[in-house]
Amino acid sequence: MNHPEIDTGFFATVSRMKYIDRWALMRNSREESLSEHSLEVGMIAHALCVIGNRRYGRKLDCDRAAVIGMYHDAAEIITGDLPTPVKYYNDEIREAYKKIEDAAETRLLSLLPEDLREEFREIFQGPERSDPEAEKKEKYLRRLVKAADKISALIKCMSEEQAGNTEFMTARDTTEKAVRALAEELPEVKDFTEEFLPAYGKTLDELTGRK
Repeated sequence: MNHPEIDTGFFATVSRMKYIDRWALMRNSREESLSEHSLEVGMIAHALCVIGNRRYGRKLDCDRAAVIGMYHDAAEIITGDLPTPVKYYNDEIREAYKKIEDAAETRLLSLLPEDLREEFREIFQGPERSDPEAEKKEKYLRRLVKAADKISALIKCMSEEQAGNTEFMTARDTTEKAVRALAEELPEVKDFTEEFLPAYGKTLDELTGRK
């Protein structure tokens, strides 16, 4: 069905995540695109929810977590990747940047046909109304997505160190502390970091058991 005169540039715009490099102020042994990071966050967020459901009876929507993870930094297509030390320098800058992110998300959503916008608005911002139990689950799910974001950042720092790049030493220490703090309150994060994180950095032969 054709819908003439509708600006449907949403997915073409989102596809440009592959052109945005993360960690732009640091020397990288290998560049990491926003697209790569977002996929990894989606995969880890999905895994955290599976762990939560299977081991802790959470009843979370794992597929929803994966999709939220895929889109969690989409606003940076418009804003760019503002370095963390700048973004969180103080409350005033943090609040100002949040408004910029919200405006960027609104702009992205406007690139969708009107009949699709609400579905994607809920991915970006969550449902407008829900019962207390559903709201509690949504809040916990989004905390796991944020935790997945931190775990992905830690994996990046680890890979840079393993490549002999000392540029990421301070970032690794800071990120590792953040992940450790999350693991103390979110058992899914504790399980993932204990069971899966040690394998990162192994060779393909080591991972697949080849000799």
